[in-house]
Amino acid sequence: MGFIKGLKCRECGREYEINPVYVCEFCFGPLEVIYDYEGIRGVLTREKIESRPRNIWRYRELLPVEGEPDNALDTGFTPLVRADNLARAIGVKELYIKDDTVAHPTLSFKDRVVAVALARAEEFGFDTVACASTGNLAHSVSAHGAKAGFKRFIFIPASLEKSKIIASLVYEPNLIAVNGNYDDVNRLCSEIANKYNWAFVNINIRPFYAEGSKTQGFEIIEQLGWRAPDVVVVPCASGSLMTKIWKSFKEMKEVGLIEEVHTRVYAAQATGCSPIVTAIKQGIDVIRPVKPNTIAKSLAIGNPADGYYATKVVSESGGYGEDVSDEEIVEAIKLLARTEGIFAETAGGVTLGSAIKLIRAGHIKEDDTIVLCITGNGLKTQEALSGHTPEPHHIEPNLDSFEKVLRQIEGGSG
Repeated sequence: MGFIKGLKCRECGREYEINPVYVCEFCFGPLEVIYDYEGIRGVLTREKIESRPRNIWRYRELLPVEGEPDNALDTGFTPLVRADNLARAIGVKELYIKDDTVAHPTLSFKDRVVAVALARAEEFGFDTVACASTGNLAHSVSAHGAKAGFKRFIFIPASLEKSKIIASLVYEPNLIAVNGNYDDVNRLCSEIANKYNWAFVNINIRPFYAEGSKTQGFEIIEQLGWRAPDVVVVPCASGSLMTKIWKSFKEMKEVGLIEEVHTRVYAAQATGCSPIVTAIKQGIDVIRPVKPNTIAKSLAIGNPADGYYATKVVSESGGYGEDVSDEEIVEAIKLLARTEGIFAETAGGVTLGSAIKLIRAGHIKEDDTIVLCITGNGLKTQEALSGHTPEPHHIEPNLDSFEKVLRQIEGGSG
């Protein structure tokens, strides 16, 4: 059995039983999973966690499921990379990359949330899963749903990158391309969710789905030797990942796995879609919706569901927020690749680019322990780098031709 006590409204505090519901029927506030922390404290230890398989289920007591699924793709425990080359390049001492570009079935952090959502959907007895997505979630629901034997309906903006569409279609879901942006897709999916008895992972299953993001935070603490970092920089789309990483840190303290949390949480967004960061910079908690216009399509949510709560995390932790242009995103992707050999998608460029600006402005200190959350693989968004990488050296198939180019390279002219 799990340690879930129920659901609780994040606004009025009214509590609900465990069911596939996501908004309070009294104040329409979002619902969140609550746990029996006293019970968890009595059974969960560092040693027990470390003895388990290296996937998200090693933290199962702090996840909203009754048990570990036996028909799921292996997900989680991605590397925490000590990024010394990058640290020197940007002028800090202790820098880590939480690298969710690898070790997930579909190469993004969305595998974390989907694994939890589908486990809960199966426990509820659903036979069909669905989602509204800007790409990564579509891949993940398509793949995990295929493995678990669900019928799958995936809704995406029709303007999504072709490579991301193909990466969903290979799993043969029912892929629906909607003429509109993500917010249009999400509104349509809310109507569909009200009519059909499907498990929409980011609508009626959202309280359970969102909890999967906590596993990134749990791993960061464990991989740092059971301590919280001074700084974590998180890319924001809906704002949910930021709120759940912060929740994970506090939960680790609540159940006695760490002694203190002194982390400052920083929000990163693209300038072309930065409603959360704009609110942070203006010192308000009102999120004004925007129409996205950025190459960082995986973050292009103009009306973020958890934006208000993301600003609260920044305020509570003493963090801040920053945004970066498309040009800065591309340069950050290239910098991460050439210093650490990590190829991130555009959201990763947003995280690193924002971190650089936060360091230069003095918000992040040189001697802070810093973790950057890199959430997806660069193979997903290669189009963003078109025209921004060097051309290959073309030669004839003979030694003279090669050595001519070699002299140019060594002379700095190649």
